[in-house]
Amino acid sequence: MPEYPDLEVYLSALEARAKGQVLERVRLASPFVLRTVEPPLVSLHGKRVLGFRRVGKRLVFELEAGFFLVIHLMVAGRLFWREKGAKIPGRSGLAAFDFPDGTLVLTEVSTRKRASIHVVHGEAMLKQLDRGGLEVMTAHLDQFAERLRSENHTLKRTLTDPRLFSAIGNAYSDEILHRAKLSPIKQTRTLTGEEIGRLYAATREVLTEWKARLLEEAGGDWPEKVTAFRPEMAVHGKHKQPCPVCGAAVQRIVYAENETNYCARCQAQGRLLADRSLSRLLKEDWPKTLDELEEYVATRGGSPIGRPRP
Repeated sequence: MPEYPDLEVYLSALEARAKGQVLERVRLASPFVLRTVEPPLVSLHGKRVLGFRRVGKRLVFELEAGFFLVIHLMVAGRLFWREKGAKIPGRSGLAAFDFPDGTLVLTEVSTRKRASIHVVHGEAMLKQLDRGGLEVMTAHLDQFAERLRSENHTLKRTLTDPRLFSAIGNAYSDEILHRAKLSPIKQTRTLTGEEIGRLYAATREVLTEWKARLLEEAGGDWPEKVTAFRPEMAVHGKHKQPCPVCGAAVQRIVYAENETNYCARCQAQGRLLADRSLSRLLKEDWPKTLDELEEYVATRGGSPIGRPRP
């Protein structure tokens, strides 16, 4: 799912191409992507785009006469700027937004269509789409600490909860927690003041650095490659690969459709965090430390996790 850095790069690209232009028409390939009926979609036709903003993970087009077009990309939704009148892709295409200088195409490469479009009128109606997450980049440390301690959950769950923090998802929460040297399963109300300060700084640093990196990568062009898995990431998507800080193999916790990646040495004092599927299978044989894990794998004919087989 596109998160803060990706969404900010999309906003920058949209500002450069569509701000001040008239939205001539919206074409839908899938009627199910439109989640509102009032005001009607045609209300937007012929309206000039005044600007763009973000509400959580939703991209907002502000148009004349108080209208807002709101796009939520969810997990697999992506945006592409194409020549004017471009055809909507057959399998993945959901909608196209035609402007005088080009067409914005919304796609979703997934069998589960979750991306959505809302049309709303007035700031009050737009506010109803806001999940209430704190914008860390504009929040003070005390606001961040208060939000962290408002509920007692694991750090991973808290950082990715859109009611608590805005536009942080699975990928960048892994990177943030690695930078802060904090376990993803540490409970929020057990954090010390020093740990909260470390997490606050890491959150702002990681999001700022990745926004700058992605803007530089785009180089003024449209961001064609929006993905949660990037080779420069420290731990996210790097299961079994060496941690860039200490060299230990990156571990993971698998749950539902997601997984958490972390470094046991940097973030958990060398302890392995229980993976639901593996720990249930291994039960009392589940290794508790990196050393035990390497011994467990080696004695069963394999090579230590994170090291290539000969």
